[in-house]
Amino acid sequence: MQEKERIIIPDESGEEHLFDVLFTFDVDHTERSYLVAVPAEQAEEEEVEVFAFRFEEKEDDPDDLTLYQIETDEEWEMVEEMLATFTESDDESN
Repeated sequence: MQEKERIIIPDESGEEHLFDVLFTFDVDHTERSYLVAVPAEQAEEEEVEVFAFRFEEKEDDPDDLTLYQIETDEEWEMVEEMLATFTESDDESN
């Protein structure tokens, strides 16, 4: 079994939360990268709350990411499309 990639994301009050990265993807025509993650402490049976962000890697440290909120409907539609594809392929592999 492949080890999950995890990231820590602080909330508005500065409290840090651990997330499991479901997948990342790049959009060639915009040269932007996105990641989709779920809270690590979420129980398997619970309804999953999914978070998506645009991200940039720091040039001097690729493990250090800067996250940005997704702000446009076009970006959300793209993320939802990728999530649907990911979910379908995940269902097929189980």
